[in-house]
Amino acid sequence: MAIMFGLPKLTKKLPAALIAIVVVACITIFGNLDVSSVGSFIRDGGGSGLKGSLPVFQTQIFTFIDTLSGHWDLILSTAFLLAAVGLIESLMTLNLIDEMTETRGSGNRECVAQGGANILNGLFGGMGGCAMIGQSIINVSSGGRGRLSGAVAAVALLCFVLFGAPLIEQIPIAALVGVMFMVVIGTFAWSSFRILHKIPVADAIVLITVSAVTVWQDLAIAVLVGVIMSALVFAWKSATMIRARKRIKEDGTKVYEIWGPLFFGSTTAFNSKFDVSTDPDSIEIDFIESKISDHSGVEAVRNIANKYIESGKKVKLTHLSPDCKALLLKWNPEFEIFIENSIEDPRYYVVTDTLDAEA
Repeated sequence: MAIMFGLPKLTKKLPAALIAIVVVACITIFGNLDVSSVGSFIRDGGGSGLKGSLPVFQTQIFTFIDTLSGHWDLILSTAFLLAAVGLIESLMTLNLIDEMTETRGSGNRECVAQGGANILNGLFGGMGGCAMIGQSIINVSSGGRGRLSGAVAAVALLCFVLFGAPLIEQIPIAALVGVMFMVVIGTFAWSSFRILHKIPVADAIVLITVSAVTVWQDLAIAVLVGVIMSALVFAWKSATMIRARKRIKEDGTKVYEIWGPLFFGSTTAFNSKFDVSTDPDSIEIDFIESKISDHSGVEAVRNIANKYIESGKKVKLTHLSPDCKALLLKWNPEFEIFIENSIEDPRYYVVTDTLDAEA
């Protein structure tokens, strides 16, 4: 860790991680120190060693399909979880490397290439893999920038497994742990602690929760939890943003100028803006500064319009999107005389489906 911290301050021509591993390995090997090494770690885990051979196509995979009929639920769920973790970590790594190198990679190409390689790799009995933040940072910090660096890393790893296993097995685990500690220290967003008291409480809770779930469970579950929490926070904040500015025209018409998103979370607040019993006989509801986002919002507009109509009052709906108009007219064709068409009408679609509409 000291070498990785200090060497880049002296020169960046030498890869600090490699030099650190070599120095620590030499100290333990020539000092004849009894420490846990890569070889002993593998053997303690029940393995026979690091040395391997070229992969062979596993034809027996196809003969196992019938015998696995009762385990497909476990196989598919595990496969989905591993694929999700691999894709998430790969895309996070891609974003981090883009920031470090000031370039822009292709996330779609990365996902397709990784998926295809893992499928082919599985047919040869190999383990699935993904882009790893630690190794990628070490590679970039050592000067690797192009595709050649990845190809060299893959070929070198193959050579180590085939020919250099005895040397790799002598590397002490402590050297690898030290390298990874420095990678973690360099990767972790320490600025999060400095801004924790400056950001909204909800964002701070999401940040802490996702970090804890990542350690407790895994990255895929943590991302899912974070997305759900962030979506709920966004829905809650958006639900409180609905506003209605009220004014009276010269002809006595009361105008409700709706501002903010109208969706399932804000329909209650939207309904509370109107006072059907005390409003004048002519009402105009203007949606020029509002967006009706889902079927619940359309239903809220329909209900409030019906209340005015049932009370014998005139109501006019202005600046609705074509999608909103179509949904309103589907259930209430008589609304056509209450909806005002204008070239200023917004163009957006309502998130809905047939099942929601029927419900």
